[in-house]
Amino acid sequence: MKRAARLAAILDLLAVDGEVTVDDLVERFGASAATTRRDLDSLAEQRLLTRTHGGAVAHSVAYELPVRYKSHLRTRQKESIARAAAALVSPGMVVGLSGGTTTTAIAAALAARPDLTEGPGITIVTNAVNIAAQLATRPDIKVVVTGGVIHSRSYELVGPFVEQLLRGVRLDVAFIGVNAVDPADGARTDDEREAAVNSVMAQRAQRAVIVADSSKVGAGSFASIGGADLFQTLITDDGLPSAMRDEFTSAGYRVIVAD
Repeated sequence: MKRAARLAAILDLLAVDGEVTVDDLVERFGASAATTRRDLDSLAEQRLLTRTHGGAVAHSVAYELPVRYKSHLRTRQKESIARAAAALVSPGMVVGLSGGTTTTAIAAALAARPDLTEGPGITIVTNAVNIAAQLATRPDIKVVVTGGVIHSRSYELVGPFVEQLLRGVRLDVAFIGVNAVDPADGARTDDEREAAVNSVMAQRAQRAVIVADSSKVGAGSFASIGGADLFQTLITDDGLPSAMRDEFTSAGYRVIVAD
C-alpha cells in the first residue's frame, strides 16, 4: 500500500475505534514497525491524532463521530456486516450510503481496502454528514454529498433537495441502513423523511442492499422504505434465526449472513 493510502487508512481506523496500536497497524498493512511509527509521527505533526506509548488516539474534530454513533460502531455485528458489504464493492463502482451506524462502519471498511483506493477508485454518494466528514480527507475516494436539511437525530440530510440530486445519478450499489426489516413489511425507518430519501437512493441503484443487525429483524417501525420489489439483498449477522432466514428467502431476498 502506498504511503498516502496507508496514512488515510490509519485515520479511518481511528474514526471507528478511537485508538490504534503499532502492532495492529503492522499486521493490517504489512509495513515495518519503524515505518508505522513514522506514519503516526507524521500524522501527529499535522495534529490529526495524538501519539501514545505503542500507538495513537483520535485527535481531530473532523474525525470525532457523534457519541450516539461511537457507542455502537465497535460491536461485532456491525463490523461483520460492514466487511460483508464491502466485499460486494469492486474498483470503479459508484456506491450509495444512507445514514446510520452500520453504513458508517461500511464507509470505514471501504476506505480501508487498498484495492478500492488505487487505480479507478470508487465514488461514494451519501446524505450522511458524518460519513462525508469521515471521508473528507481521502483524495483517493470521490465523495458526493447531497443537499438538504440536516436531521439532528440521525445526521442525515433529508428533503426534496436530496431526492432531486439522487434522481440525477446512477449507483452501482446502495447500502441502506434501517430501523426495522421484516419479510412481509420490508425495510422501515422511524422518520418518514429519511424513508423517502432512502427509497429514492435504493431506486437509483442497480443493486439495493438492506444492512441491518439481527435485532432489527421483525421489529416494527413507522415509515416504509420498500420491500423485495426494491431490495434484492439483506445483509445481517449470525443472530438471524434460520426460520426467519427462510422467510426472507421465500419473500425474494438474497440473505447474506455475516460472520
